[in-house]
Amino acid sequence: MKADKLNSRYTPKEQADSFVFRNKVTPKQAEEAASQLSEARRKAKEQMTESQVLYARVKQLRFQMEDYLKSENYNEEFSFAYFLRKYIRLGYKIQKNFAKDIEVPTSELSSVLNSGRPPGKKMIVRLELHSNNAIPAVSWYRLWEKEKEYELKTDKAIRKQEEKHVQNRLVFDF
Repeated sequence: MKADKLNSRYTPKEQADSFVFRNKVTPKQAEEAASQLSEARRKAKEQMTESQVLYARVKQLRFQMEDYLKSENYNEEFSFAYFLRKYIRLGYKIQKNFAKDIEVPTSELSSVLNSGRPPGKKMIVRLELHSNNAIPAVSWYRLWEKEKEYELKTDKAIRKQEEKHVQNRLVFDF
């Protein structure tokens, strides 16, 4: 009851002004603050170890994956293979070494990277373990699943082919 009286006494703008602290800054002060922030970020970046940089890059890749997975749109460019290639490039110059580290035949890895073969559950779990759980297996799986979902939605040939196997379709009155 008290909240209703309080809300009716002040306009929404007055309520927002009471909680939002405005700091009036001149353009010169804003520019100086931006340069100080930039300098502080540069110094912090210089002090990072190689493993911290690697961790930051892996997390950045994970966030890119998750942003793409949250979007409703399918983009052929952002396939499972695309993200796997990016992941491999973070720590390896040669795919063969990566394949050895996750104990997957080089030919199988190559086939997955060229979208000729789906990644198995074992490979997806190994990717999670290899990243030290920085990129969960579920994220890798959902990438692959998003590709398959798009294929299922857009494959008209299979619908035409399978239509002859369906009889007595359901009929609805609207």
